[in-house]
Amino acid sequence: MFGAGGRAGTRVAAEAAGRGHEVTAVVRDPAKYPDLSGENVRVVAGDVTDADRVAAVAAGHDVAIQVTARLDVPSEEFFTAASHALVDGLARAGVSRLVALGIGSLLEVSPGVRLVDTPGFPADARAFSLGHAAELAVFEKSALDWVVLAPPPVFLDEQAARTGRHRIGGGQVPASAEGDPAFAYADLAAALVDEAETPRHHRVQVAVSY
Repeated sequence: MFGAGGRAGTRVAAEAAGRGHEVTAVVRDPAKYPDLSGENVRVVAGDVTDADRVAAVAAGHDVAIQVTARLDVPSEEFFTAASHALVDGLARAGVSRLVALGIGSLLEVSPGVRLVDTPGFPADARAFSLGHAAELAVFEKSALDWVVLAPPPVFLDEQAARTGRHRIGGGQVPASAEGDPAFAYADLAAALVDEAETPRHHRVQVAVSY
């Protein structure tokens, strides 16, 4: 799994390991994550934008999960480099399935209209969103069996416990009402591992929500 040290990544590693899977947790500097390794979790150094390293750490695995993001590099530059490296490296490693974390702003608010393209959408958030769009474009041209899960376009809940009641599917921004709970990182992790365990969506971006 790439990006194992982040808010989503730590929870994905724990979720997968808790289900009995052997997890290779890839981070740029393992020394920064002394608490990440544990039963069923092996921490290794790697860079998701380096195809050779992707191939090396992915070898022998059944599926790859990508939840990495960088805020110190322009979004389009990072996600384009990462997606090309994943396509190349995973192919060399013999890993055909990729489950990636997307962004809710690329979901549609009406047929053919993405949230990111609506009037007044913040410029900085748009730039970050378009990095994810560039990633999708690379995946679409590849031979990978990929899926991108896009959570609701709001801040996710870092503290909430896993409920296990998430749903996956559709390309629209999920409907919500005032007072609805924020989507939890713990449930996002469960959804990502579900798609890694039992692939149900193929070569598509889909929403994940309650």
